[in-house]
Amino acid sequence: MKEASLKYHREPVPGKIEITTTKPCENQNDLSLAYTPGVAAPCLEIAKHEDLVYEYTGKGNLVAVISDGTAVLGLGDIGPAAGKPVMEGKSVLFKRFGGVNAFDIELAEKDPDKLIEIIASMEPSFGGINLEDISSPRCFKIERELIKRMNIPVFHDDQHGTAVIAGAGVINALDIFNKDISKIKVAMSGAGAAAVSIAEHLVALGVNRNNIFAADSKGVLYNGRDEMKSIYHEVLYRDTDARKLADIMDGADLFIGVSVKGLVSKDMIKSMAKHPIIFPMANPDPEITYEEVKSVCPDSVIGTGRSDYPNQVNNVLGFPAIFRGALDIRARAITENMKIAATHALARVARMDVPENVLKAYGLKELKFGADYVIPKPFDRRVLVEEAGSVAEAGIKDGVARIDIDIDEYKKNLAAKWL
Repeated sequence: MKEASLKYHREPVPGKIEITTTKPCENQNDLSLAYTPGVAAPCLEIAKHEDLVYEYTGKGNLVAVISDGTAVLGLGDIGPAAGKPVMEGKSVLFKRFGGVNAFDIELAEKDPDKLIEIIASMEPSFGGINLEDISSPRCFKIERELIKRMNIPVFHDDQHGTAVIAGAGVINALDIFNKDISKIKVAMSGAGAAAVSIAEHLVALGVNRNNIFAADSKGVLYNGRDEMKSIYHEVLYRDTDARKLADIMDGADLFIGVSVKGLVSKDMIKSMAKHPIIFPMANPDPEITYEEVKSVCPDSVIGTGRSDYPNQVNNVLGFPAIFRGALDIRARAITENMKIAATHALARVARMDVPENVLKAYGLKELKFGADYVIPKPFDRRVLVEEAGSVAEAGIKDGVARIDIDIDEYKKNLAAKWL
């Protein structure tokens, strides 16, 4: 894998992305229109009415993938240059799965206030900002301040992307087991950016906040722990006598793992409620393996971050379609309702009959809604149609759209292009 990956990134040219033009530039007339003197005409129109930048430039289909390299995948703080292959990869996925143009921008700056200033100043160039691999808790401040300051969507995918996709799996699993989302107990391993966002998203989907319990490397997050509680982590703190991960997993209906491998034992799984939902999502190795869970609890729904097991929580199911829908209404922000709409759209797609081309892409003969299929596959192009359509519709209802569109017609156009 190492040698194959290095060759893939090196040949036939270094890197994974390049720029292509959308207009001809083959003769003197083309040159005059593309640049001087013809380019003055759109410049002057935009100067009079700034929103015309969406009519005369590529801003409306352009996202910046921005990172400081402080929390790159499972590699940690390896720096912005070393993180560039990941950000280029993200740009590839934006284009491949959403038709969205993306530039990767790696910034050699760790001061969050300076990062905020730098990124905010980029607003004229982009239709949206995708923050990536920025360490916690800095990432919370950076995203929230940028959302306040910028008039385009700002989305930290490490937080919200995982929440949106995991949420879809949870909704479907609860339906399979006929469990009420407002009554389930949730145990979480990990208290970083993803954990906070998943907890907040579960609450938005209907989980009782007081039924969510979390543990980090020091134990359960309870009110009264010695170290100062971050304002961003309040959603995870509880009045509880539980002190260990095993304590909060006792009787839990749902386990969410966003920590490190090997933290969960078979005995912990046995202590959970009947028909548990278990999402150990640590990468590359989960908190407990699929095989270990199935050996002690065959009547469960399991989702991991891995592609070699059922129900992969893969962020590519989220950000391309979420930005597609947001960009196509020229959204000023991505709201909580837009994220909820994305989750429900993904849940819907998993309930649909799986087309032959998707089965072929994964070498499968059959795939049906059930315990081993509660999250759709990334190469199912209906994901883009349903999710982008739902996100756009929610954005219009929330009043963050610069333009109004007919959602039915929009989805028909997406289907005609992608299906």
